[in-house]
Amino acid sequence: MKSCRPIIVAFIALVAIAASATELTVFAAASLSDSLRVIAPVYAKATGDTVRFNFGASGTLARQIKEGAPADLFVSADELRVDQLEKAGLLLPGTRQTILANQLVLIVAAENAAPVSSLADLAKVGVKRIAIGEPATVPVGTYTKAHLEKLGLWTQVAGKCVPLENVRAVLAAVESGNADAGFVYRTDALISQKVRVAVMVPLAEGPKITYPVAVVRSTRAPEAAKTFAGFLAGPEAQKIFAKFGFLPPN
Repeated sequence: MKSCRPIIVAFIALVAIAASATELTVFAAASLSDSLRVIAPVYAKATGDTVRFNFGASGTLARQIKEGAPADLFVSADELRVDQLEKAGLLLPGTRQTILANQLVLIVAAENAAPVSSLADLAKVGVKRIAIGEPATVPVGTYTKAHLEKLGLWTQVAGKCVPLENVRAVLAAVESGNADAGFVYRTDALISQKVRVAVMVPLAEGPKITYPVAVVRSTRAPEAAKTFAGFLAGPEAQKIFAKFGFLPPN
């Protein structure tokens, strides 16, 4: 009769790993949903820790954290929302770092597109509905409004703008034909075959779009949260982000 000792030892090892594994709750910007869903199993395989996500507009997620929603980590599509949480003392000091950058683009339908080849064209009669993120809560909307104000176009197009709950809602509105054009990130435009980029706002002229990550002070797993934040900034995750079109933070 063969000894059961190796099986017992292996079983004990598996139980020990399971007991030490951590489940992290990460609040993350909607524009990161595709890339983070790819990164999560890679991280789980490397560490044994699992990650579950709450995706949404960064402003909405920041408000949820302020109201006490359980989160271990926050990844925002702008610095402003992290600034607000930091000032409120809701982030673990020394854990904030900027991990990614992005670019603002104007999209139209891939077929039967609105006649838009410049941002100035948005003021023309042929363009009736422009999808944007809600400027008060959605970073892409905040960036959009600020850039159009900088160009002196906001007052001309504000009445046509339809504010939506996050950047993916903007993408969906243009895909479905419910909007003639919409402002999204370059990474969002890349994942859809139903839209095309009509205008790519030059990095040097457009808003500086960066993604900071920080550990939430109320986390029950600070070390695991720090480890995952470091992983997002590391080479393996950065390669995955790059495949989805994200830019390095600098």
